[in-house]
Amino acid sequence: MRDEGSHSVPLYYNDIVPDGNAQRQPLVLCLDTSMSMADAPIDMLNKALQEWVVQLRSDINLTNSVEVALVTFGGQRVCTWKGTTVLADAADPNAFVAAHSFSAPHLQASGVTLMTEALRTAVDLVTARKTMLREAGHLYYRPQICLITDGQPTDGQGHLTDDWRQVVPLLADQQQKKKFRLFAIGVGGISPRGEEVLRAIAPKYYARLQGFPFRQVLQMMSASAGAQDKGDGEEIYEKIFARFTTQRSAWNG
Repeated sequence: MRDEGSHSVPLYYNDIVPDGNAQRQPLVLCLDTSMSMADAPIDMLNKALQEWVVQLRSDINLTNSVEVALVTFGGQRVCTWKGTTVLADAADPNAFVAAHSFSAPHLQASGVTLMTEALRTAVDLVTARKTMLREAGHLYYRPQICLITDGQPTDGQGHLTDDWRQVVPLLADQQQKKKFRLFAIGVGGISPRGEEVLRAIAPKYYARLQGFPFRQVLQMMSASAGAQDKGDGEEIYEKIFARFTTQRSAWNG
């Protein structure tokens, strides 16, 4: 059995191959929906998500392999979504929806930025999903988590906090062991302090971007999810990410 560091060969647990011989590609979007995202930013995010749904359903490669779960952090709590439904258990592995039937919720912006809790939730969700897939005898590629935020982590009262540092060792260990691939995208002119957080949690795949290029971010995630079977190892992901961060206009077409 290949370990999770294998880039071009999926994990095989037995002869069961789901969904027309397609191995599973778990993808978690971890989205900031705090008050700073109100008005135009959240409108743009909702529009980008709806466009992405269409893209997922129309791309045969993504449709047959990608499964999506959403984690949002805003209001006064972290929420895990199964399509348009908020789940009672934030780490419920059933949160993942196949790309061909995925629908995005209409998100609203309010409250605080519980980024640390959201990251822990995303990791727990991925871990639970991998366990479920293994027990069902399914194949999977290394899961991917994409954090998108315009701010800095706060506590439940909205005060800036350094509690995110507590999760850095866990994220570093899990990424080093290739348990998942983490992308951290700062938008809306995120501050240098916010960039420090992104750099710490995702040293290889972080970006600080001006504006709110949600559409391009989601297209980049689709390209990354679709790259699993190209056989070029980690280099293909580095190339995709470098192209995104340096030539974002190229993702408009």
